Amino acid sequence: MPFDYDLDFTTVDFRRHPELYRVGKGEQGVLLVQPYKGEILPHWRFRTPEVARESADTIYGLFEAYLKAHDFVGADMARKFLQMGYTRARRYANHRGGKKYDGPVPDDKKGQSGAHGRPELPRAPEDPVKAESAAIFKAKWDEARAHPDYQQQRAGFQDRYGK
Repeated sequence: MPFDYDLDFTTVDFRRHPELYRVGKGEQGVLLVQPYKGEILPHWRFRTPEVARESADTIYGLFEAYLKAHDFVGADMARKFLQMGYTRARRYANHRGGKKYDGPVPDDKKGQSGAHGRPELPRAPEDPVKAESAAIFKAKWDEARAHPDYQQQRAGFQDRYGK
């Protein structure tokens, strides 16, 4: 099922109401779903490989803790932050300043993924530091996606809630 952007994310506690959560595609909802955003975001950094390694390890530790607590929504959100570490570091590796698209995001599309009709800016020469940071997050993201407990809890969540 697609991610539901119509929920009131300022009031919904997804730990108490996991039935409202939708996995969606990719990183959908990563900066919306509480309390997980508040728990994971302070650890999310990719400026240098050293910072990225510490960040990815910390977020992966949260991922494992959520799995151990059978908190699939938390584990999936940690997985999304690992994915976002990869995609954002890649964006900065390819586009100085991290700006990939020309023009502002339309007001009705803020918080959603995608170009929304905006043209992509030309790529700059690759920044090797950001590329290494991206590789660190990619390895942890791949590890999270392949984790047997994650796969089992995801299947159970989708069976239970159809999402």
